[in-house]
Amino acid sequence: MAVKPSKEWLALGYGVEDTGGEIPKLFTPLKLRNLTLRNRIMVSPMCQYSCEDGFANDWQLVHLGAFAARGVGLIMAEATAVLPNGRITPYCAGIWKDEHIAAWQRVVKFAHSQGTPMGIQLAHAGRKASTFPMFFPESREAATPKDGGWTEGQGSSDDTVWGPSDEPWGPEGYPQPHTMTVAQIKELVQAFRDAAVRSEKAGFDLIEIHSAHGYMLHSFLSPLSNHRTDQYGGSFANRIRLLLEIIEAVRSVWSEEKPLFVRVSATDWVEGEGWDSNQTVQLAQRLAKLGTVDLLDVSTGGNTPRQKIKVGPLFQVPFSAKVKKAVPASKLLTATVGNIKTGPEAEEILQNGDADLICLARPFMRDPAWVLKAGIDLGVYVKWPEQYKVARPRGHLTAM
Repeated sequence: MAVKPSKEWLALGYGVEDTGGEIPKLFTPLKLRNLTLRNRIMVSPMCQYSCEDGFANDWQLVHLGAFAARGVGLIMAEATAVLPNGRITPYCAGIWKDEHIAAWQRVVKFAHSQGTPMGIQLAHAGRKASTFPMFFPESREAATPKDGGWTEGQGSSDDTVWGPSDEPWGPEGYPQPHTMTVAQIKELVQAFRDAAVRSEKAGFDLIEIHSAHGYMLHSFLSPLSNHRTDQYGGSFANRIRLLLEIIEAVRSVWSEEKPLFVRVSATDWVEGEGWDSNQTVQLAQRLAKLGTVDLLDVSTGGNTPRQKIKVGPLFQVPFSAKVKKAVPASKLLTATVGNIKTGPEAEEILQNGDADLICLARPFMRDPAWVLKAGIDLGVYVKWPEQYKVARPRGHLTAM
């Protein structure tokens, strides 16, 4: 049900104007440790394939800044590589060296000037690395060294595609991964830790660890891609070991006052095989006991071309709902994403108790003012930027 906004909410400028009425849950604040989001809407990380040597630039400033100025509760920066070979493409963002910090500071500073917190998604692409952007003609092929890729090395993080095993992600054309040694796994854990330190220096409010969509950490979770026989493969406990080590390493240097998210693919969409929703619930219960992760960002798929995804409206919401039923919100919150198009749809998800946070990507690409329009659809006064108020529709609730 809708709730009455408190004076504290309104005084702190949480994005709605006081009309004396109740507020849809989508536009109520969400507290995460010492961070309070002004609403339950997050811009999902969207790879832009527009960087050189990992440096954020004017594209990130304008792309993400557009959302910051239009009332969103949280912006998550795109998948940002913790090592050079952790990029999906040679054009992906990075935070593997100190020189990257200043470029991200610039983007974060603008978001903060609009009252919008920013998170960073720390990632390693694993066996899906060293490819071309999807809008390149060669998008389903490996990027070789002559293309700026790293497919012909002897094992280092600078020149080799890594994976839990040596099985490529897909058919002919995809990079051949190098099976990681335990020493390289430890190097990866350290890289996430170092990236968290840089993220703190860049001013980010939140970190999300990317363990979804077939990238490195997801590929360790799933028996479809993890064929190891050591302590990082085989049993469920072994397959989640790397993720837990990275969570511990990140939290050891990330401020206790700041939230930590983990994004997972709840299923590989291969019936009877691979990673599935039951294992996702087991992982969520383990994270809830640890108490170091604040929210599980629940997506699906991406780990194998064998996947058979049943796409439809709100098709991923049941996976978030399953986690919520199994884990108390006081221990671990959840987010959902996928084919959520309108404010009323987002509100219905929250009212049904299927998620705590709504994540959107393509809807924001289509319309950076999605939040403002959702306010109109749900009958609330969302605060518009002063520079844009002249454009707020006449008759929005009452006379402007």
